[in-house]
Amino acid sequence: MNSQEEILREKLSDYYSKIFEVELIDEIVRVGHIDKIKSGEIMIDIDQDMTHIPLILNGVVKIKRREKNGEELLLYFLERGDTCAISFVNCINRKKSIFKGVVEQDLEAIFLPVAHIDDWLAKFKSWRHFIIDSYHFRLIEMVEAIDSLAFMKMHERLFKYLTDKVKITKDVNLEITHQEIADDMHSSRVVITRLIKQLHEEGRIYSTRNKIRVLDF
Repeated sequence: MNSQEEILREKLSDYYSKIFEVELIDEIVRVGHIDKIKSGEIMIDIDQDMTHIPLILNGVVKIKRREKNGEELLLYFLERGDTCAISFVNCINRKKSIFKGVVEQDLEAIFLPVAHIDDWLAKFKSWRHFIIDSYHFRLIEMVEAIDSLAFMKMHERLFKYLTDKVKITKDVNLEITHQEIADDMHSSRVVITRLIKQLHEEGRIYSTRNKIRVLDF
């Protein structure tokens, strides 16, 4: 076993060995590769060829959808133990990505060639369960995103966005600009600034320049 395979096996043993068969672990070690992507960089962009899917070891990725006018909307986050199962069908059909994945926290992931992942569905029970569960969770998150757009007031949508960020980052202190929030929420900086001030006055958050502490969590 070479050093790359040893590193891969060690990384997988920390989490994925609990859910994948030994034979599947062996396959991942054989064909996968580890990559690191810095915060703020793009993991996958819209209309980009999908050659690999990630198994996330560390970090956070936010998945966004772009409208025809070029504006983007945050759909959900991926974190440790996740993969972007919604894009799985695109991989199988060799279609281009319909989502944009932006690294929120420095990412370390094992990237798997799409040529293998379809065969694994028939070959490995744990892989089928992993993909189906991942697809289920991502679908629920997208439904929640649609519900928040349709039924929640902007004031509550913003607070949900902030608490979701806390859950993902595991830190009640968020370093984020009003413009970044506006971009994620498909809104304007002026509106977000007004709503942040409102949440601050209600005692649900404490806001300073580019920093927000979520208090009511």
